[in-house]
Amino acid sequence: MSNETSMKFKTTIKCGACVAAVTPALNELVPNAWEVDLSSPDRILTIHQSVDPESVKAALEKSGYRGESI
Repeated sequence: MSNETSMKFKTTIKCGACVAAVTPALNELVPNAWEVDLSSPDRILTIHQSVDPESVKAALEKSGYRGESI
């Protein structure tokens, strides 16, 4: 993933079940190009490609979660 743009979002995702809930929406937007750090207190979502931040926020909200760019 060396030459790709990464974007990070602070999220309200709290657990593995939450990750499972957002997976369909995020995979629709950026298939297999994201991860959530559940060990971080801010539950950081990292997107490993360039995409409109508002699209990411909309995908999270569609799944019942919130995110803000950091």
